[in-house]
Amino acid sequence: MSFEFFPPKTAAGEAKLRQAALQLAEFEPDFVSVTFGAGGSSNVKTLETCVSLRETMGLEVIPHISCIGRTPEEIEEHLERYREAGFGKLLALRGDVPIDAEASGAPLVTDGGFRYASELVAFIKNRGGFHILVGCYPEGHPEAPSMQHDVENFVRKVEAGAEVAITQYFFNNAAYFHFVHEVRRRGVDIPIVVGLMPSAPYAQVLRFSEKCGADLPLWIRKRMEGYQDDPVSQVDFAIDVATQQVEELLHNGAPGIHFYTLNHPEATMRICERLRPNPPELGEPWGDALAPDEIDIPSSLS
Repeated sequence: MSFEFFPPKTAAGEAKLRQAALQLAEFEPDFVSVTFGAGGSSNVKTLETCVSLRETMGLEVIPHISCIGRTPEEIEEHLERYREAGFGKLLALRGDVPIDAEASGAPLVTDGGFRYASELVAFIKNRGGFHILVGCYPEGHPEAPSMQHDVENFVRKVEAGAEVAITQYFFNNAAYFHFVHEVRRRGVDIPIVVGLMPSAPYAQVLRFSEKCGADLPLWIRKRMEGYQDDPVSQVDFAIDVATQQVEELLHNGAPGIHFYTLNHPEATMRICERLRPNPPELGEPWGDALAPDEIDIPSSLS
């Protein structure tokens, strides 16, 4: 298993992240990753957060790097910083459309820049020194004209040099198995790790899902809406669904689970505990909600 975090914006957020990292380190993850400009933001503290987590958790940390709106020279600078800091793996993404560009209608591709993640992967591969991970969408990228088109885009990323993929989160396991089948038919044999996010806190996950195109099934929506005045039951239900989802995925060959933690460890801890034999009793199911200035939509796995 592995965990994703995002760079905190405040001192309070940094303290929260450190505590979350210490709690989750108990589960001995294979690695953790750190997002790069989540939600299209330009305030990137990825490297600083990666160094801090490596010191706190004592394990491998994989920085994200995204290319939309950035020049090759800027990407080269980031690569050099990661290289100097001793990070040997990168999760290479197109990234979210910058918020200011989306509002102003400014061009998203700079002169000589990258339009697609496959171009970023090739750029990194040609410079050497990094193992490259990429993202994929079992339900299709929200901007893709068809599922077939999205599968071909993913194949191009692998052909450009990607060695491992991590999916966008989903709630329908059949979508993952079908996606894996389709890319295997096209000769793709790299590991495709499952990205997972529990469906609570419901309002937040609903907002994320609408943005990234993840299908939140009607039966989950109805159950969550039935618990709208009972947040504890919402979380309990989300943990039940996520645990069953993980068990089915691993039983049927998924190579691993990558938890989108949102820097809040409780839900991930409860799922991991349930997957252990004889899990110890846990305390409160969710804890304090994320403060508004600490919430970032997970970086697009384009």
